[in-house]
Amino acid sequence: MGSLPDETFSVEEQQQQLDLEDAGRTERKKWLINSPDPPSFWQELVSAIRGSVFPHGRKHSSSAGGRRATAMSFLQGLFPILSWGRTYKASKFKHDLMAGLTLASLSIPQSIGYANLAKVDPQYGLYTSVVPPLIYALMGSSREIAIGPVAVVSMLLSSMIPNLVDPAADPNGYRRLVFTVTFFAGTFQAIFGLFRLGFLVDFLSHAAIVGFMAGAAIVIGLQQLKGLFGMSHFTTKTDVISVLHSVFKSVQHEWYPLNFVLGCLFLVFLLVARFIGRRNKKLFWFPAIAPLISVILSTLIVYLTKADKHGVKIVKHIKGGLNPSSLHQLQFEGPHVAEAAKIGLITAIVALTEAIAVGRSFASIKGYHLDGNKEMMAMGFMNLAGSLTSCYVATGSFSRTAVNFSAGCQTVVSNIVMAITVLLSLELFTRLLYYTPIAILASIILSALPGLIDFNEACYIWKVDKLDFLACIGAFFGVLFASVEIGLLAAVTISFAKILLNSIRPAIEQLGRLPRTDIFCEIDQYPMAIKTPGILTLRVNSALLCFANANFLRERIIRCVTEEENETEETAKGRVQILILDMSNVMNIDTSGIVALEELHNELVSSGIRLAMVNLRWQAIHKLKLAKFMEKIGAEWIFLTVSEAVEECLASKLESTNNC
Repeated sequence: MGSLPDETFSVEEQQQQLDLEDAGRTERKKWLINSPDPPSFWQELVSAIRGSVFPHGRKHSSSAGGRRATAMSFLQGLFPILSWGRTYKASKFKHDLMAGLTLASLSIPQSIGYANLAKVDPQYGLYTSVVPPLIYALMGSSREIAIGPVAVVSMLLSSMIPNLVDPAADPNGYRRLVFTVTFFAGTFQAIFGLFRLGFLVDFLSHAAIVGFMAGAAIVIGLQQLKGLFGMSHFTTKTDVISVLHSVFKSVQHEWYPLNFVLGCLFLVFLLVARFIGRRNKKLFWFPAIAPLISVILSTLIVYLTKADKHGVKIVKHIKGGLNPSSLHQLQFEGPHVAEAAKIGLITAIVALTEAIAVGRSFASIKGYHLDGNKEMMAMGFMNLAGSLTSCYVATGSFSRTAVNFSAGCQTVVSNIVMAITVLLSLELFTRLLYYTPIAILASIILSALPGLIDFNEACYIWKVDKLDFLACIGAFFGVLFASVEIGLLAAVTISFAKILLNSIRPAIEQLGRLPRTDIFCEIDQYPMAIKTPGILTLRVNSALLCFANANFLRERIIRCVTEEENETEETAKGRVQILILDMSNVMNIDTSGIVALEELHNELVSSGIRLAMVNLRWQAIHKLKLAKFMEKIGAEWIFLTVSEAVEECLASKLESTNNC
């Protein structure tokens, strides 16, 4: 008798607990259904631009102090040097000075070689190592990246622009088109950064870049055979078959053994220096100054032995002095403007991809974050300035950045030191490079190419993702056997095909409850997960429910329901009465997706099955409310979590059974 009050009290407690849980579920359901409207497209766009310009998130204030703070925030966002420059110390400058001088010793010979690769006069490579690094030092946020001409971009220009203007027949027209392409490249880069369009750069996936770089390295290497053999006539095409055919054809009629011997001797020296620098990190400076040593020694050899009289090709005159203005050389009228814009877009994307990859890799080593959109703006403005000062497209160089990092650089001041050193060289030393052999420039470029071929990374891509490897191989063979454009197009096409395949045919996974938990997981991945009789729980594994996949998903869901009902009939379990759709992966939905959900709901209702939806994301639930789909299925069938949905659906089933 004494225990009866305790049992009664215990039942009351349990009932109170159930009431509290019901109230909690109802409240959480209201949180989901009554969530505020998401920002509109224009609000997001304005917010993105404000985030780029005002990185510290300061709001506008009408007071004088607020306006000054807003102006300073704007300037610091545009010119990061204003932020870190306040705390810059002499101890850092000592490291930056040594790094900048080491960088210049590598940059000067490489810039001359890359100008030769881009089919412009040598001084334009040196000009490109002056103005763009100075602009980047003001606007860039990477501390280690070294700015200047690079092999891949030089090869891009020399492979695409000659299709419009022959550099041999019309060097002035070719040069004007190079500056115009640089202007367009800078414009596109600045727009990408301003409007946060960095995703466009991501169309060139990591795998595609690995394949593209490897193919480009081989093409660049084959093109250096012209300088190494001392040939005068060479194909303007870049595919490997045309280049090899041109080499074999020219070797039969014209080639000078002295060029080949001189180039190979110094190529061996450069590769040995590279090997020593890798084996002994303390000797990082040796491979950095080896190209400059090669230029000085080979120039002295040619001058003293008069080798230029015996067939050794030399650079001859290099125009010195400050960067001349090229504003009057930009072409915005004529038949080639549209093609120049197209080449500028391709070059802009490739240059940005290389620079951001280089910058982020070294930023991760130093433990700081690199804002890709700010980097795009900095790259854009430096190339815009470069196009007005006789420079061609500049970007971050991996080999020179590695040297800059190893030399102990602390900030982008090392770029300023390098630019000033190159400028002094333009003023004082260009006449001394008259007898520099072309073969040495070819050997300098060849010595830098092994760093572009990453065989281990290609093997890693093959092991991890076969479709990614297909994009890698597509870019590699496209560049190697067709052209740069075909290689890039193949890589982007395969990458897009991969995205479309995943978007058009996303997976639908059945969920079950893990034993002794409230966690629901995919049954295929966790075989021990338990199904709930009479309730089918499915997860949509797609970020977007749209015209491309809506009908496919609807058909897959109906098929899953049919298969589940057939299985329950065979096992004598209860038929499916409720379908729970876990929408936690669906970030957004369009009108086709809404129509597909309405058709799915109608088909389920006609079969006597209720539809419940779980964890609708912000944009998705907003659009479903606007379409009045929530009213059709009923707000009581919207839940925050799968476990709450299953519990309430079980209670609903039990209640309907008791009523029957």
